[in-house]
Amino acid sequence: MTLSISQLLQYLVSGLTLGSVYAMIALGFTIIHNATGIVNFAQGEFVTLGALFAISLAEHHGVMLPLAVPLAALAVLVVGSLLELAAIRPARHASVITLIIITIGVSILLRGVAMLVWGPDALPMRSFSGDEPIVLGEVRIQPQHLWVMGIMVLTMLGLWLLGEHTQVGKAMRACEMNREAAQLAGIPVSRMVNLSFALSGMLGGLAGAIVVPLAMGQYNMGTMLGLKGFCAAILGGMGNPMGAVLGGVLLGALEALGGAFISSGYKDAIAFGILLAVLLAKPTGLLGRARR
Repeated sequence: MTLSISQLLQYLVSGLTLGSVYAMIALGFTIIHNATGIVNFAQGEFVTLGALFAISLAEHHGVMLPLAVPLAALAVLVVGSLLELAAIRPARHASVITLIIITIGVSILLRGVAMLVWGPDALPMRSFSGDEPIVLGEVRIQPQHLWVMGIMVLTMLGLWLLGEHTQVGKAMRACEMNREAAQLAGIPVSRMVNLSFALSGMLGGLAGAIVVPLAMGQYNMGTMLGLKGFCAAILGGMGNPMGAVLGGVLLGALEALGGAFISSGYKDAIAFGILLAVLLAKPTGLLGRARR
């Protein structure tokens, strides 16, 4: 299949938009993994809840979008914190596999609750600044695509500032490096773990709230998005925030180009195929380092 330059750019814009969402989800996986060593498979449901909370606030309760989106993210932040308090902390001395299974159970529970509360039907939400496309030559860009990519960049900047220029961020980094030493230094490790779940919930909720105008909200929308975010985290190198962002953007772009040159029906297979190929060539991911 032969594509013109404008068509190729059109596919790339769509891929980078979706990749930005994958990157935010992957950052959520990375934050929790660094704090606890586990993989939180409820991350996809954080995305679902963010989307559905945003729809409820903006479309059903008349809340303005500039307020509805952060409120939805904050609501999922609370859900993430409660998940750690109610499900992870009581079992903190269990094996990593047990904790991962707990997150899978929480994922199924949250999906069921979402279906009961919002129903099984797909729900729409209006775009942040209208649907009139921005025309650049022969490329037409939806304003929502720019919102998604811009918010992802601002989120990265915010996390970097948190990690490098605040005491809380430095305490979280200390817990990532050596939990025992951090505890001996007086850092409240349990509080930092809870904060990591809260931040992960906020990232997932924000990702859901900004992508839902492009893909309608549904109780199970986060299942595949969560898996793609996990793939992005592994692709970039689990535990590396920059790797999570790189993996997300790269996965979205390659998925879009694969859909363009092969078939959009194979985009999921393409994404997981890329993951397997990278892991076979470099098991630690693109920016990951081997550990003893």
